[in-house]
Formats: sequence, structure tokens, C-alpha cells
Amino acid sequence: MTAEQIEALLADVAAGRVAPHAALEKLRHLPFEDLPFARIDHHRELRQGYPEVVFCEGKTADQVVAICERLAAASGSFLGTRASEAMALKLQSRFPGTIWNALARTVHLPTAKAPVRGVNPGTILVISAGTSDLPVAEEAAVVAEVYGHSVERLVDVGVAGLHRLLAASEQLQRARVLIVVAGMEGALPSVVGGMVAAPVIAVPTSVGYGAAFGGLAALLGMLNSCAAGLTVVNIDNGFGAAVAASRICRS
Repeated sequence: MTAEQIEALLADVAAGRVAPHAALEKLRHLPFEDLPFARIDHHRELRQGYPEVVFCEGKTADQVVAICERLAAASGSFLGTRASEAMALKLQSRFPGTIWNALARTVHLPTAKAPVRGVNPGTILVISAGTSDLPVAEEAAVVAEVYGHSVERLVDVGVAGLHRLLAASEQLQRARVLIVVAGMEGALPSVVGGMVAAPVIAVPTSVGYGAAFGGLAALLGMLNSCAAGLTVVNIDNGFGAAVAASRICRS
């Protein structure tokens, strides 16, 4: 349940519209609910401001559906990352309003009161170095949009053609937070970090030939950036970058 839902429930009890025992039943699964294969954290939004998100990879489609059913029953919504098409089809069959983004591999069931894009302060600019980095970049963009942020996208502006990035300098300066997604040698966040005053969150991707070591080369390059204040998340972790950017905007 969200903070607003709990507050409304307590108001109904105080006004006599809901009996205390009925309210207790609604609250019984706080702070978590046990399934045979998961313990669903319904209390997370009250603690952190964001509900639990389902990491779908490694789970069966039936497990994902069962977890999403409980999340939807508690709050009317769910968000899943690293979902397969088979998972998305099952969720759409169970919840026709489910939005499947094949590029980002996200599944999202919005509520009737879902945050309107742009309701939270500041624009988050998601920059991808190359087209091959788009799945990770799009994951970050989708998550930020679900959290109610205005999101802009800047694609294919890697350092192999730096003039493409420089042509977007006004867009870079407008952003409240920048998420920069790059594979190969991971140089783009350092360049962006040297151009703007806003926080820059770097996301290394597993894109690259053998010596890229599945994104390790990009990760190490970003960690060793000479651009002061650059923040780096894990390889391919667009979700984590979006949450960090959202917290910065909402702070």
C-alpha cells in the first residue's frame, strides 16, 4: 500500500466508514507478504518513497506473475525490469493494462493515479554513446518516467564522433541530472562530466569486443574518470541509475 492509501484508510476508520477489523485485514500483509518463493516488501514505499520493483531475470514467468499479482492487489501497480517477452505476454493476459517495452525489457502496470510525467522536479537526460547501448539507456528512461520525471533522450553521441555531443550542448545544460550510458572504453561520461555542473551518473554497459571484458573495461574507465564528482553504477544497471537520478531530483 502507498502512503496515500494508508492515510485514506485511516481517515475512513476515523470517520466510521470502515470497521477497525476490516482495516486490520487490509494492513495484515505489512510490512511483507510471504510466498513460497518470495517475500514481497509492501512496506518499501513507506520507507524509501519507491515501491518494490521486480527483477524478472532468473525467475519463471509464473513466479513473476504471482509476485506482480500481489503487488497489484496491494497498490494497484507494479514495475518489472529484465522481463522476457513470454513474461510480458503472461502479464498482459492477466493485466490487460500492462505496458511492455521490448527495448528496455520493462513491464509496468500503471494505476489510475500514476504519476504524470514531469510531476517531479527537474529533467533527467539519458544519453547513450551508441545504438547498442540503447537497451540499458531505455531501461533508465522508462524507470525515470514511471517515477514521474520529465525525461529527454540523446542517442548515439559517443566519442568516436564528438561533434554530435557538442551540437547538443544546450540540451546538456538544461538537465537537472544526466545519466550517461556507454560501453567499449566508457569514455563518454568523462567528457559529459567535464561539460556540465549538474550531477552525472555513469552506466557502463557490456557492449564491446573481447578486451571490454563484458563491461569491466568501461566500468574501470568510469571509476578512474578525471571528471570530478562522477557517480558510477554497476554494469548494465539502468534501473539503479534512474533511481539515483530520481532521488537527486526529489531531494
